[in-house]
Amino acid sequence: MLRSDYDRSLADLQTDLAEMGRLVESATQSALDALQNQDVDLARQIIKDDDEIDRLQDGLESKCVALIATQQPTAVDLRAVLCAVHIAAELERMGDYAEGIAKICIRIGDQPLVKPLIDIPRMAELALKMLNESLQAYANKDEWLARKVCADDDAIDDLYNQIYRELLTYMLSDPRTIERATYLLWVAHNLERIADRATNIGERVLWLVTGYTVGNRPENRSLR
Repeated sequence: MLRSDYDRSLADLQTDLAEMGRLVESATQSALDALQNQDVDLARQIIKDDDEIDRLQDGLESKCVALIATQQPTAVDLRAVLCAVHIAAELERMGDYAEGIAKICIRIGDQPLVKPLIDIPRMAELALKMLNESLQAYANKDEWLARKVCADDDAIDDLYNQIYRELLTYMLSDPRTIERATYLLWVAHNLERIADRATNIGERVLWLVTGYTVGNRPENRSLR
């Protein structure tokens, strides 16, 4: 395979990952819309559409196996292929979390939400921003942006803890809200996990670009 053909194969992987990211973003936003509007039909469609994310992951992994088997890439090229496999797995799990929110929406049905959705949509906004930036970092091999994604996870954790404390207060003050508050807590947990997966992508990009991750780099380089 000529180098130009090999580069095109790597570009194809990047295109597949971008499409997976688009589908995950759409599924997550749609799941929040379904929850806010208590739209069970939309939730069921999100669950059905998750198969497309799985299909893209399977196709990307097959391409990566073929590249490794036929080209035996070394050094940076091998890291690029392995990085694509890792990112695809992270995106597939994000899709599962979006699907999980849709399933929660179905379980809630037409029960009134225990509280207006204010912080949960904010969590979703931040998590999806991290997802987009992590994929931009991968596409551009942007070390600074990858480090920013990793650092931004703290804001998601803070929001999750805030939501947890607020929902716990509802449960303690009125035991009749326990079930409905738990549903929202599960939604927040899934969003927190989406952000964690975006962080994992950021760390994998650091490994691709530098050969090190956040935890094992020999020097501590701050964002600036």
